[in-house]
Amino acid sequence: MEETVRARGHENVSAQHASTFEVTSDDWLTPAGDCILAVDADRTPADFDPAFVRACQDENAHIVATFEVDGSTEVVEGHGHPELTFEGDRSMVGRTSDHTDDRTVMLGAAFAAEGFDREMVEALADGAELTLTLRVDADGDSDTDADADD
Repeated sequence: MEETVRARGHENVSAQHASTFEVTSDDWLTPAGDCILAVDADRTPADFDPAFVRACQDENAHIVATFEVDGSTEVVEGHGHPELTFEGDRSMVGRTSDHTDDRTVMLGAAFAAEGFDREMVEALADGAELTLTLRVDADGDSDTDADADD
């Protein structure tokens, strides 16, 4: 199951945060927002399909966030949790920790904003378009394992 979000970079994108990454529907960004990768998102967690949300609420859910910018791709893997509500109507946050709030879309992320490729970050700081695809596998199997079962 997948959800796709489109957003754009902003001159204040710095991607320096050590424990989170964020995409927001706000059309502005201050330098203090060092976890924010993109602004003006066309969707937020509150817009996601209820079946997708339920799948992410499984503790064994494997969640993959794929960021595409100017032909470059960055993939961040994490997991779900029963306390993920997906009620956030302004932004979505991936976390390396197990903290949850209404914006959280992934826990235990492999890395946060500071781990993103610097060329991608520079492109976002120049206003590049971002496509974020969130994919969830509720049974915890990888795609390879799921394909083998077909």
